[in-house]
Amino acid sequence: MHIITEQQIAEVLDPEIAFFAVQDVFASMESAAWNFPVVRESLGHQDALYGFKSGFDPASGALGLKAGGYWPNNASNGIANHQSSIFLFDAESGQCSSLLAGNTITALRTAAAAAVSIDRLSITDPGTLGLLGTGHQSVFQLEAALRVRSFDEVMIWNRSGRELQKHLAMAEYYGVRCREGKLEEVVRESQVIITITSCFEPLFPSQWVNGGTHIAAMGTDTKGKQELDPALSLRAERFTDEIAQSRTIGEFQHLPDDAPIVTIGSVIEGTASGRSNDDQITVFDGTGVGLQDLACAQAVIKALGAS
Repeated sequence: MHIITEQQIAEVLDPEIAFFAVQDVFASMESAAWNFPVVRESLGHQDALYGFKSGFDPASGALGLKAGGYWPNNASNGIANHQSSIFLFDAESGQCSSLLAGNTITALRTAAAAAVSIDRLSITDPGTLGLLGTGHQSVFQLEAALRVRSFDEVMIWNRSGRELQKHLAMAEYYGVRCREGKLEEVVRESQVIITITSCFEPLFPSQWVNGGTHIAAMGTDTKGKQELDPALSLRAERFTDEIAQSRTIGEFQHLPDDAPIVTIGSVIEGTASGRSNDDQITVFDGTGVGLQDLACAQAVIKALGAS
């Protein structure tokens, strides 16, 4: 069995590899890949959420699971709040073939999912990217978005008052202006918005969002969590990674059961339409499926040559 560290993963897995791995597995989910139901609950210890995500993609042979969750008190100890490990199994024998540290993969695959949605659903020439949330994941989200659209400016809502040197450096690297803004200003002036928070109520009212905006809602992955006003989601064309998961633990758990939702995989495969005009509001609910982790883990093993 191969044991792969965070350092090894960081050396070979980059945003481009993650983007195509995630895009391919979203497409595979439309026909062959199985995403198994998520188990995710409160531990009743350290305010932590813990669970399992697993799946199987016959197209790539990826079989495995990710175990981990969210420990909100870690940051005060200099440790990332999100902690996970990924297990890959031989689909022919069921034997465990690899154990991979999961934090870097989780960060890159989450950002890649948002980037796939921006690439497929946003207008072609958005001027401003709005970033709501400044935690560990936000820098990954920023880079992934800047790789798929040529923005003029990034505006960041920094509710927690965190240092933004990494964000500023990332924007400068891509030749984009970057500044902080008040929440309403960021929402009203952005054509693409990424929400990456751990909230349990809407961040802003529906009426702040202008026509033509694309929103990648990436923070809701547990029952009760919420980032968007349901009125906004109902105004918008709704897309997600996996419909059943979106309705149970994702952003669209807060909508009526009969509200139509389209998978991003069907847009990639061309069996469903994405954006049809520049005035539409589109929302992508990125709940995070285990198959994303497995696809990126497979890419790491391939790049390392399992050495």
